[in-house]
Amino acid sequence: MTTTALPPEREAASADAAPFRLIAAFGMYMLLLVWIVLWKLELPWVGGVDRVIKLVPFVATAEQGASRPSEVIVNLLLFVPFGLFLGLLAPWWSWRRLAGVTAVVSLALEATQFVLAIGSTDVTDVLVNTAGALIGFGLVALARRRLPAGGRGILIRICVIGTLAALLAVALFVASPIHFRPPPGSGMGHEPGSALSPGERP
Repeated sequence: MTTTALPPEREAASADAAPFRLIAAFGMYMLLLVWIVLWKLELPWVGGVDRVIKLVPFVATAEQGASRPSEVIVNLLLFVPFGLFLGLLAPWWSWRRLAGVTAVVSLALEATQFVLAIGSTDVTDVLVNTAGALIGFGLVALARRRLPAGGRGILIRICVIGTLAALLAVALFVASPIHFRPPPGSGMGHEPGSALSPGERP
């Protein structure tokens, strides 16, 4: 079986376009990540949530209950692409550096929730987010060992296509008339798109 090599000019153009596509996809992913973490795919709003800082991870405290397994899993999965992207954009980084950068980004998101009063600040999220990024970083390292020389291009395509698919899924979710809401009286969330004043928000 023979393979046809790309002409030199097309091969060079493809190599030049790959970093641009990867950076663009990473930018879209970060915007989507911030929107999900801060506003849970709803219209951005400020105020209405008590400012609570939970310093004890996973277990219940006097102010808040124990971390829900579903929330832990979601946070973990949300940050796996973060490690994938950085593993491709900065392959020379060490595990410690990636963990430090992820922790700083996660702390910034938690601090933003506290400052804007739009969610609780939980150390659990910082730990789980960092673990998710490390998993993604490890997947890139594993793929480099198992995939052929063109493995980086395959990973870039996976990241780009995955980001576009996530954006499409979010667009369909936002446009859908069906949304998952907490039960009445739970004190969590509000109807997406409703014009609630800050004092009326949970």
